[in-house]
Amino acid sequence: MKIQPGSAFSPFRWPVFRAIWTANLASALGSLIQATAAAWLMTELTTSHLLVSLVQASVTIPVLALGLFAGVIADNYDRRQVMLVATWAMLVLSALLAALDWVGVIGPALLLFFTLAIGAGNALIGPAWQASVRLMVPREDLPQAISLNAVSYNVARSLGPAIGGVLLSFAGPSTAFTVNALSYLAFIYVLLRWRPETTNRARHPMLPAIAGGLRFSAGSSPVRRVLLRSFAFGVGIIAVQALLPLVAKDQLDSGEIGFGLMFGAFGVGAVIAAMWVSGIRRRFGPEAIVTWASVIAALATALLALAPTIEIAMLAAFLAGCGHVSALTSLNVAIQMRSPDELLGRVLSIYQAMMFGGMALGAAAWGALSDWIGTPSALLGSAAWLLVTLGVMRAFAPMPKIGEGVAKPAA
Repeated sequence: MKIQPGSAFSPFRWPVFRAIWTANLASALGSLIQATAAAWLMTELTTSHLLVSLVQASVTIPVLALGLFAGVIADNYDRRQVMLVATWAMLVLSALLAALDWVGVIGPALLLFFTLAIGAGNALIGPAWQASVRLMVPREDLPQAISLNAVSYNVARSLGPAIGGVLLSFAGPSTAFTVNALSYLAFIYVLLRWRPETTNRARHPMLPAIAGGLRFSAGSSPVRRVLLRSFAFGVGIIAVQALLPLVAKDQLDSGEIGFGLMFGAFGVGAVIAAMWVSGIRRRFGPEAIVTWASVIAALATALLALAPTIEIAMLAAFLAGCGHVSALTSLNVAIQMRSPDELLGRVLSIYQAMMFGGMALGAAAWGALSDWIGTPSALLGSAAWLLVTLGVMRAFAPMPKIGEGVAKPAA
């Protein structure tokens, strides 16, 4: 079937994008298998709801701590090389985690250390990976490419937890950690074969470069408003992912398979939304997408808090996935289209720090609240946060309109 320009699948016309997208899917699948295993293993190692939620936020916490430095690295160095170094590091860390769990020496502190260390690799690779999309597809295909990257991750989200649940039941977390280590090999192979056109980048000292990115982001009204929306949404939406193991274990008593099914339903919803969000955004604009995504996510979170059965919980997770990826994809496109290439890595790192930093803070807050007043009440609190902050942000930080503040392509 011929892929039409401008369609949701138009970036697949470009061989480099196809190859890297496929390899990234394999890597993301392994990461979600590991995340499922690590979250469940922590529930067996400790009774602390806070530690369980921190394992779920182990990707977001390093972004908050390291994201700005990663953005400068992405702007100063060859982005392909940055991705290769980070991926090799995550492979080694994942293999070491698997080996230590095989011999039975993993405790809560060590498990949290490894999940955070692997998350640091993701924090380093994030700005370089997102900024490299411009090297794979023409500018007119960029929004669709961003959406397809969300599809890749969320296909993994829909399959990874279910596979992880099966592996946990029949082979244990050590096997899941081993599978993740092997999943990086395809991405490394494709990156080694890719030879993008390189430009001589002016290297800037770390702190002045960060300051330059912050000045641009603070001085650009469209970018500044997107960043505020990202932070507010991130704080609220993470509650579903952070507390889902506790819903499975304590609220529904559904075990590893139930946890995997709910996480899988979240991923299915995210995939379906990502396939259609670009066309809907072009028709109705980014504000409508982010507004309805926030409303759907809030209602889904409340439904999860009250779910009496695994079927209702899966429906809630499905709807939360739809809201999650619709908002995140729209916010990401808004940032990329308004950032000049010479600052793209830094602006994307600031966006990631706001979004995932909000998620990290939210995970800690909702986890602590769950310890204090229970998981259902914590979920209802996050739903209220999403609705209240939506009203505030629509008034004081509206999403930029289509065409507002769009950066000119590099000459």
